[in-house]
Amino acid sequence: MSERQKARIATVWLDGCSGCHMSFLDLDEKLLDVLAQADLVYSPLVDYKEFPENVDVTLVEGAVSSLEDLEKIKLIRARTKILVSLGDCAVMANVPSMRNPFGARAVLERAYLENVTLHPQIPQQVIPPLLKRVRPVHQVVKVDVFVPGCPPSAATIGYVVNELLAGRIPDITDKTRFGA
Repeated sequence: MSERQKARIATVWLDGCSGCHMSFLDLDEKLLDVLAQADLVYSPLVDYKEFPENVDVTLVEGAVSSLEDLEKIKLIRARTKILVSLGDCAVMANVPSMRNPFGARAVLERAYLENVTLHPQIPQQVIPPLLKRVRPVHQVVKVDVFVPGCPPSAATIGYVVNELLAGRIPDITDKTRFGA
């Protein structure tokens, strides 16, 4: 990465299941090797509230499905040198996009009106407004590295992160595939 002290790395969770973050944590003691090379400056795993500027590598899990996701990913892209779509949801919208044939309104009605017995109502303040269609990250912003898998293995994530921290774009051809 750059010649300043440590590289700056972030992880982000959009609309997904957190499986990619669980695989990241499955690096176990190898996380210490990553943290020897990089400072974790933002993640749902820590308590940072605002996405910082000048991030070297950001791993993005999940699809873009809400207005909040859309605003967040645009800010992240503007503040990140290398953006990684991590996992099938980020790469191709996967499970979150299953609502696309039905539309956002129909899904909200099903969840908050049809399947509720007490006080059925669609929340206006708790959940962010949904976009009409769920989209993979690269349909919204430029992505530099794609890492498919549901979730990608810890070994694959470790390989990708270490290659990026060494200043190389990883070749994951034989490391992972969609759904594995």
